[in-house]
Amino acid sequence: MGLGGFLKGLFGGGSAGSAAQRHETVTYKDYEITPTPLPQGGQFLTSGVIAKDFPDGRKEHSFIRADTHSSADSAAAFAIQKAHQIIDEQGDRIFR
Repeated sequence: MGLGGFLKGLFGGGSAGSAAQRHETVTYKDYEITPTPLPQGGQFLTSGVIAKDFPDGRKEHSFIRADTHSSADSAAAFAIQKAHQIIDEQGDRIFR
C-alpha cells in the first residue's frame, strides 16, 4: 500500500477494514490519549493520538510505531504506555 492509501486508512478515508480502530480516550497529566491500533497483515501496529487544549485551540499529535501486536487491545494498551513516554520526554514540544 502506498503512502496515500496508508494515510486514507489511518484517517478514515479507506475501507472500514483498513481504518484505524479507536479505543477509549484516557487522560494523562493535561493530555488526552486515544489509542488507534492500526491493522496490518493480521496484526496491529501501535498507533494513537495525543491531544491537548490550549488557549488558542486544540492541538493533536498522531504517532505510529513499528511494534506489532496480536490483538487490537494489546496494541491499544501499549500505545498508552508509549504516549506516556512521549509526553514525559517531549511535553508540549510534540505539537510544534
